[in-house]
Amino acid sequence: MRLLRTSDTLARRERRALCDTAILVGSDAPTLCGGWTARDLVVHLLVRERHPLGALGIVVGPLAGLTERATQREGRADFPVLVERVRSPWPVPFGLAPLDALANTAEMFVHHEDLRRGSRGWAPRALPRADEDVLWRVLTMAGRSLVRPAGVPVRVERADAAGSATLATGSGDPAVLTGRPSELLLFVYGRSQVRDVQVEGPDEAVAALRAADLGL
Repeated sequence: MRLLRTSDTLARRERRALCDTAILVGSDAPTLCGGWTARDLVVHLLVRERHPLGALGIVVGPLAGLTERATQREGRADFPVLVERVRSPWPVPFGLAPLDALANTAEMFVHHEDLRRGSRGWAPRALPRADEDVLWRVLTMAGRSLVRPAGVPVRVERADAAGSATLATGSGDPAVLTGRPSELLLFVYGRSQVRDVQVEGPDEAVAALRAADLGL
């Protein structure tokens, strides 16, 4: 009996591409995740997906010890083994394609770019319009919590198609981010190495947005 659906979602394609990139750059390659190496990032993905209590510790401070213990257990394997563990979604619940897409589209896309952009010589990918549409939906749903630390009104506008969305309201005119959904999503996740994102609006709002600790 197969739990996996055959639909080839963006989450699953990004998962496979992330794994291919991880093998290409190697275990010690830098990433955009602070001081994390490629190995650290891969272990993080395994803890998040395979250790429910350890995953809670990623966002709940008092449970951080559970995350550390799960990280140590997962991190004992050789890097290629770890990467292959990531390559296929953990069957429960991510073996179900709709749940995998809901939970992992942003996770796999952003962390794939963390690997790609952590080293010199990277260039933005030209994603198909359908993939940009998926990332736009993710942005408009998840972006509200991601920009909250800025404390200012924020609006996003697509540069590649008609579309705009308000991520945060408040007094005064908003800071307006314009770009392709893929780059906008990276911006609101707090990644500094983005391309072709314009930030306009009142000086105070723009400064607050740029200075904020965005993302999770």
